[in-house]
Amino acid sequence: MHNIFTLLLIISCFIQTGCNKISSPKNPNIIYIMADDLGYGDIGAYGQEIIHTPNIDAIGEHGVKFTQHYAGTSVCAPSRCVLMTGMHMGHVEVRGNGFSPPSGQVPISAETYTVAELLKENGYTTGMIGKWGLGEPGTTGDPNKQGFDFFYGYTDQILAHNYYPEFLWKNGEKIYLDNEVKYLDTTAWHRGLGSYSTQKVDYSPDLMTAEALSFIEQNKETPFFLYLPYTIPHDNGEAPDTLRHEVPSNGRFKNEDWPNNWKSYAACIEKLDDYIGMITEKITSEGLSQNTLIIFTSDNGPIKERDYSSDSAFNSNGPLRGFKRDLYEGGIRMPFLAKWEGVIPAGTVSDHPSAFYDFFSTVADIIQAEAPHTDGISYYNALIGKPQKKHEYLYFEFYEGGKSQALIMDEWKVIRNDVFKNENVPAELYNLRNDIGENNNVADEYPEILANLQSLMKAAHTTDPEWPLFPSEAKK
Repeated sequence: MHNIFTLLLIISCFIQTGCNKISSPKNPNIIYIMADDLGYGDIGAYGQEIIHTPNIDAIGEHGVKFTQHYAGTSVCAPSRCVLMTGMHMGHVEVRGNGFSPPSGQVPISAETYTVAELLKENGYTTGMIGKWGLGEPGTTGDPNKQGFDFFYGYTDQILAHNYYPEFLWKNGEKIYLDNEVKYLDTTAWHRGLGSYSTQKVDYSPDLMTAEALSFIEQNKETPFFLYLPYTIPHDNGEAPDTLRHEVPSNGRFKNEDWPNNWKSYAACIEKLDDYIGMITEKITSEGLSQNTLIIFTSDNGPIKERDYSSDSAFNSNGPLRGFKRDLYEGGIRMPFLAKWEGVIPAGTVSDHPSAFYDFFSTVADIIQAEAPHTDGISYYNALIGKPQKKHEYLYFEFYEGGKSQALIMDEWKVIRNDVFKNENVPAELYNLRNDIGENNNVADEYPEILANLQSLMKAAHTTDPEWPLFPSEAKK
């Protein structure tokens, strides 16, 4: 009798534990959605009040919101390379938006091992729809050669400025669209690849969303990875000044007493929110919610010196200092929301410091796969609300203009600007816990902390002859 009672008690405890435990099915679908030049404060979950983003916000409401997540750097191609390879900017292969004729894009090498390749080798169907930026068809950086079974969108980030392009790529084939496109002067910085459209019919984000929904439908029976980097809200710098943000309609902002670029900036972000609502609804309607991890973030901060993203318009950076092409927080601290029904507790907030280069390790952790060494640490435990291992530090570099470095350790952040002009330029030091806006440089007050962070910064950087950070590294 005693044994029967004990057995019943064990069974009862097992049932209760099973009901309360957060389960984690192996090999979930993974959808990684990335905006382009979206600021930390551009969505409702991070304080935006003018632009409405209920579908994006719902990802965090039904999952987790990270408050200290960082892009790879503060500009397009290298940030994406960091994401795909798990290597930070001191080690990553592509460190800037370099020009590689004839298409304008530096390709990653054939030896590069991407997170898509890891997933493909572990039974996933892999799709990439949107803006790639790491190599053209026919080069070593062709997305179909870098682990993606399916590709649709832009490979060249200059063409990607135009939302009504002449063509998009689909698995190495040019798919021509019903738009009339004007290419600009070949003597300009983009060498004639920049364009805008005089007849606008086929809107690329619409087409990419349709392909994404189709990809989910076709692969719903097997594990899939869908990398979905939209071009919204990146502007088209080659278009006339009043048409920089291309969207079919200014929507509910059309009657606002604003400059047109303000209206179109807000409208295109709400358009992005509509697309994300379609993606999440598709996952729900197909019964995939409990086996799908959805992540939303942005590749870097909003572009500086644009009235529609400045504090006077939408406060795109919230409390943060800096913009795209800065290593201040506004250039690299990103919105990051994730949901996975039954695995990530709903409505949670994490202050775990993490970065793009952690995604590779996180994926390997989730699918329980061996992965090569990277600079990342899996943030899976932070997603599910468990104790989380932290980085000793996070490291960043930026390779345009005077070039810069930054390192974050605990609440401290050191930043050095214009290092290509002066390799020994004085560093700035900020306490992010007390000064998230980086308004008070305390370098003179904490010389020991500054010296320690600078020594770590020096160790984190490796020299690449193709990407000199300091004048001493430049080719003679």
